[in-house]
Formats: sequence, C-alpha cells, structure tokens
Amino acid sequence: YLALIAHHNLMAALQQGYTIVVGAGSAREIDPGIKQAIEDGFVLGPRFTPSGRELSTTGHANDTTVPWHWGLPELGAARNCDGADAFRYAVRDEVKKGVEVIKLFVTRGHLVPGSNDSMEMTPAEIAAAIETAHERGVLIRAHLAGKRAIMLAIELGIDIVDHCDEMDDEVIAALVETGTFVVPSIHYIKLFAQSDVRGPEVRAESMRNIEFMCDALPKAEAAGVRLLLGDDYGGVSLVHGQYGDELHTYIDDIGLAPLAVLRWATRNGADLIRRGDDLGTIETGKLADLLVVDGDPSVDISVLADQNPMAVLKGGKVVCGALPDMQSA
Repeated sequence: YLALIAHHNLMAALQQGYTIVVGAGSAREIDPGIKQAIEDGFVLGPRFTPSGRELSTTGHANDTTVPWHWGLPELGAARNCDGADAFRYAVRDEVKKGVEVIKLFVTRGHLVPGSNDSMEMTPAEIAAAIETAHERGVLIRAHLAGKRAIMLAIELGIDIVDHCDEMDDEVIAALVETGTFVVPSIHYIKLFAQSDVRGPEVRAESMRNIEFMCDALPKAEAAGVRLLLGDDYGGVSLVHGQYGDELHTYIDDIGLAPLAVLRWATRNGADLIRRGDDLGTIETGKLADLLVVDGDPSVDISVLADQNPMAVLKGGKVVCGALPDMQSA
C-alpha cells in the first residue's frame, strides 16, 4: 500500500511537469523498488533517485516520538546508528538495497521540538556517513537547521542541505565555494505560519523563519547558491501535489524572479543528479525533457503553477497530456 501511495505521488509530480524527482527519506526499501519498476517499464514515472531510511542516533528527535518502553527498535523510515562504524555500515547496507541518496538527521528539521544549536550526530559520525556515501558513488543529504551543523556538514562534503534555517552571509559564501545544494523547503512552514493548528509558539517560530528567509534567499540566489525545489510533503498536514503552491511561495511571497525559480527545478535539478550534460537545459544533443504550456511561466508563474502542462515529454516521448494539434490551431 505504501508503494502504491509513493507511486501515486511520483505520478503527481510527473503530471505537473517534474521529470526528475530525488528522494528525501522512505521506509522499507520502497523507493528502490519503485525506481526498478519504472526502469523495467512496469509503471510510468519520472527519473527517480531513490532514498532510504533516514539515519541518525539513539534518542534523536524522531527517535523520541514514541515512548521508549514500547520497545520499538526503529521506526519504519528511521534507522538509529551510534558511532562512526555504525554509520559506515548503515550507509553501505542502504546502498546495497538500492538507495542512491542517503538521508541524515543531523539537527532537528522545521518545527521539530528542540534547539537549532543541538546536533544529533558527532562530527566523526557525519564524516563517516559522507565519506562512505561518496565511496559508494551516491548522494547524501541532511536535515540541517543550525549554523554550526550547517557549516560542519558543508566542510565535510554534504551534497544537499535540507532547510538551512540559519543561512547567513557566511553560510552563503561556504555554499557557493563548495557548490553545495540547498533545499530551503519553506512552503511547509508558511502554512504553519498561517495556522494555529500546532499552537501559537509554532506559529510564531514559523513567521520568524519566513521573515528570515525573505532576506536570506534573495541573497543566496544572487550569490549563486545552487537552490532546489522540494519540501516536507510527507508531513501529516500536507499532501503531495501542492507543487504549484510552492512555486507561488518563492515567487509571490519571497519575491524571487520566476525564471530564477524555474532554474532551480531544471538546470539545478539536472546538475544534482549528475545529468547536466544531457538534461536541465534546452540545447542541441540533450534529451528532450520538455513541457508544453499555454503562456510564458517566466513572466507569469501561474501558467505553470496553477494548472498542469498541456504535455510533458520525457526523453522526447509524451508521458502526460497531449501535444496540441497545430494543424487546427
């Protein structure tokens, strides 16, 4: 059932024009299995980089969501490791099962109880996980909120920073120098900033985070940080498929140019999965992952955000929608 839900979500992304999807944590080897099914032609789907269980330590934020006396050794989407060797083993085991992007939970994520200054992993554990992932040729990403953890992970070679809550000028400079990717993922907290569902403290924290990012993200974009689209769509209060709303968040609320945000989803996405030579831009000799839309989304993002493309092409083949009949146009 979980695999069917996951494939439904992948199809929602493809139908809205995302021909590349990168996993950010999943349970029970669901992602690798779905990728295999797509590549074998059993089901339709985007170009998918599968993830696996998020790796962190005993007693970390997600490890305390159920009482310890229940005796649950791990949650379905979590894997606890303690010590550098344990992280090396876990990364190798995840890769053996088909995972192509390792997920770490280094600090709390958005709206998770705790402090941004607290780290769930030691420097040695982070280094072991990153080194092992790169030895196996896979990507590695991490929940990173506090500046100390962000700077350490960048120094150690993390590929993707998720959230990057304290992205100040020093962090931006380090991101640019190393070419590290960032998924700001602020649509999730925007919704909490507009709601009292989780109480006034969460709402106030969300509003402060949005205000901070309104200043930080334009600086990061201007400096050349490699930003990406994506969010906590697996959250209990969100469903997959709100990708157009995320576009509006960055463009209407933060004030970024539509063309800049479109680059996050195209060129930057292709570069992330190391396919920039044949994907991400429209050039002679590249694969035709193309969208056909009625209007110019670089001027009016609603052309893309508020409706599905007329046609989605993956490798030159129409996979969603249909090409317009030009003879009758």
